[in-house]
Amino acid sequence: MWFILFWVLFLVFSFAIGGYFMFRKFLKRLPKQDGKSDLDWEEYYVRETKQLWGQNEKELLEDLVSPVPELFRDVARQKIAGKIGELALKEGAERIDQDLIIRGYIMATPKRDHKFLRKKLTEKSIDLKPYEHLF
Repeated sequence: MWFILFWVLFLVFSFAIGGYFMFRKFLKRLPKQDGKSDLDWEEYYVRETKQLWGQNEKELLEDLVSPVPELFRDVARQKIAGKIGELALKEGAERIDQDLIIRGYIMATPKRDHKFLRKKLTEKSIDLKPYEHLF
């Protein structure tokens, strides 16, 4: 009897967690007033700025997203690269540089993740003063 009760609670809990993440993804896929969803815009910005990325910049982005658990790393990389691409297009940048990457990373991630970014940038000896207003 206890085993069945435990198993039912475990299944309900597992389905609730899975449903939560699926619903969040569904909401991101819903079109906004302009006809495109958040994910469509991310893909657009990444596609439009693909030629602006150099190898060093790609490696920096990989290094910055390394604290993200591997299961969520691809999603985080796509979201951050989309924000960096959006900034690059708005500013008319000729190439993606370290400044754009750091600003885009700060803007694309929630505040709770900024401590990991601060730690990573300090390890790389990058000055944080120009970015304090974004934190």
